[in-house]
Amino acid sequence: MNTTATLTERYISATIRSLTPEVQGDVRAELEASIADAIDARLEQGEAPEDAERAVLTELGDPGILAAGYADRPLHLIGPKYYLVWWRLLKLLLIIVPVCAFGGVMLGQLIDGAPTGEIIGTSVVAALGSIVHVGFWVTLVFFILERTGADTGVKWNVDQLPEPTQNGAGRADAIASLIFLVLGVGAVLWDAFIGFFPTGGEPIAILNPTLWPWGITFLFVLFAAEAVLAVVVYAKRRWTIGIAVANTLLAVVFAAWSLALLLQGALINPEFLSFVFTDNGVTDETMRILTVIAGFCLVAFPIWDIVDGWIKTARARRI
Repeated sequence: MNTTATLTERYISATIRSLTPEVQGDVRAELEASIADAIDARLEQGEAPEDAERAVLTELGDPGILAAGYADRPLHLIGPKYYLVWWRLLKLLLIIVPVCAFGGVMLGQLIDGAPTGEIIGTSVVAALGSIVHVGFWVTLVFFILERTGADTGVKWNVDQLPEPTQNGAGRADAIASLIFLVLGVGAVLWDAFIGFFPTGGEPIAILNPTLWPWGITFLFVLFAAEAVLAVVVYAKRRWTIGIAVANTLLAVVFAAWSLALLLQGALINPEFLSFVFTDNGVTDETMRILTVIAGFCLVAFPIWDIVDGWIKTARARRI
């Protein structure tokens, strides 16, 4: 067998070896005929036999890719049918799961009274591990769907079209922010003068009465600053870096102020704690755990507010 025949046979063998026996014969016959025709066409143009053979086989490309075409076998991890669903789900889970893993592990370590270095290290490792697991398992599921041809049941329709907008901050967001701030002020005043917690006698305020007047005034100033920020966002019709920085500063100030008061025992009314917890047999260890959980919440919510502000800023800059 000469060199040209050997190359042809090697190419055909490499192509059909991954195909089922039922189609190997037909594919071999088709390839032999198409290669021979292509070589004859080049020979008629004056090319040498060896050069014509090599050129034809080179144009056919990788035999593995050719075989995948005959077998209707995808050569991508996740194709266009599932790609957008996979990408949207992956982004959503990568926002939620690592944050929950980090916060959950940190809260558990705080409750156990672990050293600061161990708390941070364990929480970071948990967050990184969750990122790896989310990426792997979500991709694996869609890889299986791609190979089996299963239907996810998620289909696009025109009802999913977003409303046209020129910015990332609408009137509804501004109104909602202002309503929540007004409710917050109302709740503080209601707690001080009417009380939320029934005692069978005079109601007991939840917030420490010693916060009046300066502590509560400072809290109302923060509320007012948040309201001004919401109005500015609406007036500019978008989030900007300056607004995001201001939002971050307000969140940090609130978290630092409230957490410091909590740790000093000056945030919650001691009379309220005694009536609800201590007088009912709640131990000091349980009170410590409740304090840790409350402190965690006082930090977690501002952090989420900061992250949300920067996400909205990034979206606005893409418009």
